[in-house]
Amino acid sequence: MKLSHVLFWFVYLALALISLSSCHKEKGNSRLTVYLTDAPAAYDAVNIDIVRLEIKATDDFGEGSWQVLPFANPGVYNLLDFTNGMDTLLSSLELPAGRVSQLRMILGTNNSIVVDGTTMDLPLTTPSAQQTGLKFNIHADLRPGIEYKLWIDFDCARSVVLSGNGEYKLKPVIRTFTEATSGAISGVVLPAAAEAMVFATTDTDTLGAIPDPLTGAFLIRGVPPGINWKVTADGNNNYQDQSFENINVVLGETTVMDTITLVQ
Repeated sequence: MKLSHVLFWFVYLALALISLSSCHKEKGNSRLTVYLTDAPAAYDAVNIDIVRLEIKATDDFGEGSWQVLPFANPGVYNLLDFTNGMDTLLSSLELPAGRVSQLRMILGTNNSIVVDGTTMDLPLTTPSAQQTGLKFNIHADLRPGIEYKLWIDFDCARSVVLSGNGEYKLKPVIRTFTEATSGAISGVVLPAAAEAMVFATTDTDTLGAIPDPLTGAFLIRGVPPGINWKVTADGNNNYQDQSFENINVVLGETTVMDTITLVQ
């Protein structure tokens, strides 16, 4: 056999071994971590009964099945404990590297709302939330050795509906976001007496935060990147609103605004 042929087959086999090794590494595990956070609302408390979390992963052929996530503390969560950039860990587990398509949250019946110090039941308007669960599309590729962080963001203001007979009902409005697909906006609103709320808006989206009552600091997470965000500090107690146009949000970064001082 000619030397050139020997060298050809040697290089071919070497490349094949490298390829097999790479494929083997791609079959490693990655970590999925799920957090709960909340957009602000003008209630004393919004208590949600979270029973179970499930994830749907798909294989190379597009087939998938639901898997129950480890959930150490099922039960009632006051969503208003997790506003202004706060969150709480719900679940974290290792999964084989691959594609996850959906997450679902199963809610119980022990939901309630506190308005002006009065606690009332908060019945679900979506019975499927107790049966097949609230489903969120993820469509993310989990890479070996990488932690994938996912936030479930309850929008209390839009999730609580006041019916014509004065009864509050829960109609969950939820979005999910990740560090890999979003940025954040932070700043300070003064004075504390303004009791302001902060909103970041575009033509298609509204996000919000309630500044810290002592420092006035706020943080809005999970903001899609772009330069068309409008940030408004919505004052109370006769303090005037202030708005700022064309706020630029960069993927994976926090846009820090100058201190906003509201006046009467």
